Parts: sequence; structure tokens; C-alpha cells
Amino acid sequence: MNSTAVAAKKLTEKSLTEETGARTDEAAALIAGARERIDSLDDRIIGLVQERMAVSAVIQEARITSGGRRVSLSREMEILGQYRDALGKPGTSLAMTLLELCRGRV
Repeated sequence: MNSTAVAAKKLTEKSLTEETGARTDEAAALIAGARERIDSLDDRIIGLVQERMAVSAVIQEARITSGGRRVSLSREMEILGQYRDALGKPGTSLAMTLLELCRGRV
């Protein structure tokens, strides 16, 4: 590796450690890779939430068309319990946000 390549590599490593807040090149590389994975997971989560919103709209339309209410509170309570059981207290907040996205404010 020539001196220019070595200098470029060190500059890249330095900016990576500064960007990640890591103190070693190894930790910076691990953090950068993990952040890429998180970004990928976030993209999938957003896609799943959008899919859930579409399915919820179909359910709400069918319920309203058949003369029912737009929202089933007993079903929402089941969902809140499921998220709370799986994720603890913050799961309830997450479920409430998800329900609000899927049905709007009641």
C-alpha cells in the first residue's frame, strides 16, 4: 500500500471513529455495520406498519359498511396486552402509537 492509500485509510478510519463515537477502529467498524443493520430493520418495520395500516383500513371499511363501528375496543385491548406482555410497559406506548396510525384518533 502506498503512502497515499495509507493516509486515505487512516483518514477514513478517523472519520469513522468520530462518526460513531467509538474509541477504536474495531469498535467503529462494528458500530457502523450494526447501524446499517438497524437502518435495514427500520425500513422493514416502516414497510410492515404501512402494510398494517392498509389491512386495518380494509377491516374498518368492512365493519362500517356492515353497519358496525369503525373501531373494536375489545380487539384494541387484546393488542395492547400483547405488546405489553412482549415488550413491557413501553410496549403499551408502542401499541397505542401503532393503533393510532392504523385507525386515527378516536
